[in-house]
Amino acid sequence: MPLLLLFIAIPLIEIALFIQLGSFLGLGWTLFIVVLTAVIGTWLVKQQGMRVLMDVQNSFNDLNDPTEPLAHGAMILFSGALLLTPGFFTDTVGFLLLIPKVREAMFRYIRSRIVIHSSATMTGTGFRTGPRRTGEDVIDGEYNEISQEPRRTSGPSGWTQD
Repeated sequence: MPLLLLFIAIPLIEIALFIQLGSFLGLGWTLFIVVLTAVIGTWLVKQQGMRVLMDVQNSFNDLNDPTEPLAHGAMILFSGALLLTPGFFTDTVGFLLLIPKVREAMFRYIRSRIVIHSSATMTGTGFRTGPRRTGEDVIDGEYNEISQEPRRTSGPSGWTQD
């Protein structure tokens, strides 16, 4: 239901702003501002997107948690979509998402609202993630360690024996 209200409210807000600003500035200036914000927004999204992409790569290279740079990248992508959508309200929200401090505050808020539950269990074939099941079959066995004999390297390839 809240999503439906957003889909109804945002176009109504945009129409009201277009009517108000169009009557104050005139049609030409209103359209010029809409196109100008799209062009400036596209340039800013490209600049900040490249910077965030480098942050994501650095976090992978340094084996750090890439969650925050990935979230910043998603918010920049969303701001680009908002800036390309004609309207003053969506442009305002899009430009706000291009401010790093605003993105950091949104990331902290979203992270505080998300709870992650996971577990990993060592099995005979490796790690298994997910809920632990009770009553699993356990196969017990014995093993003997076999030492390898040194290779014979006769012949031209080393694979054949004479």
